[in-house]
Amino acid sequence: MSCQKKLLLIDVDCGTDDAQAIMMAIAAPNVQILAITCVGGNTPLDNVCKNVLRVLKLCDRLDIPVYRGASTSIIGGNIHASYFHGIDGLGDVPDPDAPGLELIKKEHAVDAMKRLASKYPGKISLVATGPLTNLALAARMDPTFPQKLHSLYIMGGNMESRGNTTACGEFNFLADPEAAYMVLNDYLCKTYIATWEHACRQKLPWEWYDQWVNTGTKKADFMKKIYAHSLQYSRSEKEQSAMVGGPGFVSCDSYAMAAAIDETTVTSFIKCAVTVELSGKFTRGMMVLDLIDELKKKHKAFVMTGCDMKKFKLFMESSVQ
Repeated sequence: MSCQKKLLLIDVDCGTDDAQAIMMAIAAPNVQILAITCVGGNTPLDNVCKNVLRVLKLCDRLDIPVYRGASTSIIGGNIHASYFHGIDGLGDVPDPDAPGLELIKKEHAVDAMKRLASKYPGKISLVATGPLTNLALAARMDPTFPQKLHSLYIMGGNMESRGNTTACGEFNFLADPEAAYMVLNDYLCKTYIATWEHACRQKLPWEWYDQWVNTGTKKADFMKKIYAHSLQYSRSEKEQSAMVGGPGFVSCDSYAMAAAIDETTVTSFIKCAVTVELSGKFTRGMMVLDLIDELKKKHKAFVMTGCDMKKFKLFMESSVQ
């Protein structure tokens, strides 16, 4: 039976929406998660590892192997989103029973990624919901790695130069622009990108959110607790008015995950070559859509613009049951 399932490799910087995306994948009956690899981003790497283990314990899936990857960007800088996700990345909710870091596998995340791609050539969908450092390193260490993948699903970047960390920079790409540049150039497998603006335009009504976190299950209670910190920002009038597409709840990483679980959740897209600006004073980390074929790149990405919200809501709802 398992050979019919979609094989997923998930690379995260586990903040609140990464946790939600992992839970969505665990709840999907058609998916087998081969491994979860961790990268520093929303919160430092140790926290990312701890957070993934907390989510897996909640879902009774500590059998899924977790690997520690890059702690800093390719050129060594770091930005964090602790103001939004909390210092620990999951809303600073105490968890006295959290699993210990001794459960993290000894093998480096990049080595695990390369090994799994060789074991299942052409079968793995890689879902990346954090900075793309591990993916860039994997391609540098083994240039054949990207071609061994079936497909790649990224949450990151932007399509209208709207940023959420700088004027033109989305967090994941801005956290490691060099890595994002390398991945968008070196990964020639089918690539789907859920951008910041895409996530904002497909947001869910607050009434839906309030019902979703109040269903009384263990998982819904967990979601309600970990999101409480970030919601004081995202539900504020200032934030809501600044966001693309009006008020509502956004779980950015879940859009990339939903597409990986079921491609038909993507109802429209822009197919074009993409790259990342590395040197602009205001635009470093910005994703560039080459709509006039200036770059002469054969490989075109699918930049998502529409989502089947009925299916998406069902995935979100099943993740907390």
